[in-house]
Amino acid sequence: MAHEVRVKIDTAVVAHKDLEVVVKSDDGKIGTLLISKGNIEWLPKGNSVNKRQLSWAKFDEFMKEHAKPVKAK
Repeated sequence: MAHEVRVKIDTAVVAHKDLEVVVKSDDGKIGTLLISKGNIEWLPKGNSVNKRQLSWAKFDEFMKEHAKPVKAK
């Protein structure tokens, strides 16, 4: 399954406006990732009200515990 990831960048530094990343699969939009200086949020497809939010510290913990390790280039 191929994914399409589009990024809308208004500035080089994330300050007062979120960096918005739209993620799509072959079946359509999966959701939108919102990146800010305070946290990271996931807005699933079809849901304009309830975002999933993690602080950067919690995101770090989550990734260390649940993400598959791969070698960095």
